[in-house]
Amino acid sequence: MSETPIVQFGTSRFLQAHADLFFAEAETPVSVTVVQSSGDLSRAGRLGALAAPEGYPVFIRGILDGRTVDEERRVTSVKRTLSTATDWEELSRIVTHEARAILSNTGDRGYLPSPADTERVPTQAMSYPAKLFHLLAARQAAGAGPLSIFPMELVPENGRVLKARVMDIAAANEASGELRDWLEACIWVNSLVDRIVSEPIEPAGAVAEPYALWAVEAGPGVAAPCIHPAVQVVPDLEEIERLKLHILNLGHTVLADIWRREGQDPDRFVRQMMEGEPWAELDAIYREEVLPGFAAKGYAEEAAAYMQTTLDRFRNPFLDHRVADIAQNHAQKAERRIQAFIDWVGTSGPAMGRLQAIVQRAAS
Repeated sequence: MSETPIVQFGTSRFLQAHADLFFAEAETPVSVTVVQSSGDLSRAGRLGALAAPEGYPVFIRGILDGRTVDEERRVTSVKRTLSTATDWEELSRIVTHEARAILSNTGDRGYLPSPADTERVPTQAMSYPAKLFHLLAARQAAGAGPLSIFPMELVPENGRVLKARVMDIAAANEASGELRDWLEACIWVNSLVDRIVSEPIEPAGAVAEPYALWAVEAGPGVAAPCIHPAVQVVPDLEEIERLKLHILNLGHTVLADIWRREGQDPDRFVRQMMEGEPWAELDAIYREEVLPGFAAKGYAEEAAAYMQTTLDRFRNPFLDHRVADIAQNHAQKAERRIQAFIDWVGTSGPAMGRLQAIVQRAAS
């Protein structure tokens, strides 16, 4: 089996239709080992299908530059799949001897500490940052060089946050000065990802929109994980983060709030809510609270343009994007997407009564 310079933590349909697709389509294709960190035995079939020699399908469907896109692509970048529950020794070998970079997308709660994180040997009960610490410590002990770490979780400054968690775990493990210096020498990359992936294909694959972005924040030693049109190295992520978080993601959470009040139909799609009363409420929030808020911070033109792109994406007739999926972890999303926007704009912007009401409902 060929070496895999990328080790990826996460098997989600988002990663299947985002990073793994980019690696397959890159100017120089890149091979990936995909790691399941949850230990969920029900997903064993997915693991096997991800690494099938013929690849797995991703259907790209939507509107791009005024034209309809409806095409199938094959993802052949995944060469090996492992589980932290059963394959730790092999995973440690790959991280030590093959890896150039590690990427992760472990969900909204992926960085939360676990009581097991302070244990001196790796266990399945540990959080992702603790497992990462033990893998990196094994690599350093073997004399291999530092790595680039690409977290893709939707956490502001995700590279800095993940590094801080790993360094805290190193301190709890009384790591040597040499190991701590080595961890400091790793390149902890802040990045932002954006693509709506609406539904899975069993046992592996997904349906996704044409729009895609993997923005990587420039810094010493930072390089793009592959050469692909959707992968961009940018001087600063703040503008992109704010637009995505407080227009696209905020809009999703507004729709989730409406959906919860409507009765929570499990088969209600985003595109179906872009008409009638749900659309009228979302449109009012965008135009009376969100756009004026961005204007108060100096992003009037950028926000107006991004909002129009977002509405086109929400109306994509091909995507069965269930609002029920968006509504998961609703309280945390309302805090991060809406309350954070209110706090960022502060007293310089408009009154945000509708947005404040959503946050209050989510917390109750």
